[in-house]
Amino acid sequence: MALATRTGRRPSTTRTLWDSTVGKKSVMAVSGLIMLGYLVVHMIGNLKIFFGPGDFNGYAHWLRHMGEPFLHSHWGLWAARVILLAAVVAHAVSAYQLSRRDIKARPVRYAHKRRRASYATRTMRWGGVILALFIVWHLLDLTTLTVNERAWAGHPYENVLATFSTWYGNTIYIVAMAALAMHVRHGFWSAAQTLGAGNARRDRALKLLANALALVLFAGFVSVPLAVMTGVVS
Repeated sequence: MALATRTGRRPSTTRTLWDSTVGKKSVMAVSGLIMLGYLVVHMIGNLKIFFGPGDFNGYAHWLRHMGEPFLHSHWGLWAARVILLAAVVAHAVSAYQLSRRDIKARPVRYAHKRRRASYATRTMRWGGVILALFIVWHLLDLTTLTVNERAWAGHPYENVLATFSTWYGNTIYIVAMAALAMHVRHGFWSAAQTLGAGNARRDRALKLLANALALVLFAGFVSVPLAVMTGVVS
């Protein structure tokens, strides 16, 4: 109301929604589900490495040229990148602002914290930080090839092997995937509640689905470095 008085006009519906806690949680939920969809597709694509360099490099080539001839080369890939980047930024900004709002709402620490809520909050916050740092590393490692010392431009299969032939490459990836699994496990169930999909009857099924998604993503992603480490993929 104060804003409307100072400027002489009412704030837009979009601004009002964004400024509300419900709006920020909804943005977090929708952007999180977009990223979850990407992760499932990305994991399935990664598993093509088990079919050899021809299949994996062919998949990487298709990604760069998907949508042709309707789209120009790389247009489809860049469209996916822009959507994903928008989802990541929206998710991170809304998470940060909700966190700050929560801290301001209770400046004095509770004498007795609820252990379950505290655990979930810490997991999401630190998991988000770990994943943000990992995204930067992952891009520098397998997209720009900046930190991949044995990278070979235009040869994705060989570059993946180069990454997972180092102890630090494996360690960073596996720790990040563990953080991802925990983030998905809590985030999926939380998103369902925010978007109104959860209720007393569906609560158990949603939690089981969240656990299953987290486990499948962790196993799928981690199977690649483990296969390189053990020589299954070489």
